[in-house]
Amino acid sequence: MKTHLTLFFLLTFSLMSKAQGTDTLYLWPDKVPGETGAKHPPVQTPNTSGEVTRLTDITDPALMVFKPKGAANGAGIIVCPGGGYNILAIDKEGYEVAEWLNQLGFTAFVLQYRVPDKRDAALWDLQRALRLLRGQAADWQLDPDRLGVMGFSAGGSLAARASTRFSESTYTPVDKKDSLSSRPDFALLIYPAYLDEGKNRSLTPELRLSDDTPPQFLFGTADDRYGNSALVMAGALRDQKLPVTLHFLSEGGHGYGLRKGNIAAETWPGLAEKWLRQLLLKDNRQLIPR
Repeated sequence: MKTHLTLFFLLTFSLMSKAQGTDTLYLWPDKVPGETGAKHPPVQTPNTSGEVTRLTDITDPALMVFKPKGAANGAGIIVCPGGGYNILAIDKEGYEVAEWLNQLGFTAFVLQYRVPDKRDAALWDLQRALRLLRGQAADWQLDPDRLGVMGFSAGGSLAARASTRFSESTYTPVDKKDSLSSRPDFALLIYPAYLDEGKNRSLTPELRLSDDTPPQFLFGTADDRYGNSALVMAGALRDQKLPVTLHFLSEGGHGYGLRKGNIAAETWPGLAEKWLRQLLLKDNRQLIPR
């Protein structure tokens, strides 16, 4: 028993050391909707291949907060790591991305949403996170109308779902914050997956586009086995005359985050920064410091 406790505390310390200087916001104050077991810390899998920290068995969904070290621009982005809705690649597609966003002046929030195999609950977690941050916007010096989402792979699927299903009541409200909007003001989908699960690889039926669908930035590659997702989503947005920007490279694969040594990983951040700079221009003032 003592050995198990030692391993547990070492794991907790290891995870927190990779997100030093952050605060943690737990999404659900009491019972987590849809959960029957007790809340407990996430479990790190023994698989660290590719120098990736993988979390699973999320029962107490939370946001890890990353604040800019320099001037903040008043905008926030919730980062949704990927992992096939089974694990979360928490550092490669979470913490590292948040630190990059901090350099641009954004306050970043890395979402620990429920896994494994809990797609519905994951959407509840992201919708709740958006509402929670809008209710606490003043605490984080955020403009509640400049709150976006960014997702990778399955996290891209989750961000797309939140960007198209915000008018639905997907879970029973737990407090007054659940009366606030869960609509993201913008979305960035980086090598998204599972967006083409409709007939003949068309748009996934649950993704319901409307005039209120927020602006989307999509990035993918031709050699990604999930590459059709970005193409299908961009095409559907275009057909509806909704704001969309798509960048599609010939190679890069899947799951590269923004680590050096991969052409796609070295390309999308600059394009995303330019898109964000143009999108968030207001009152003749750039929100991303030059």
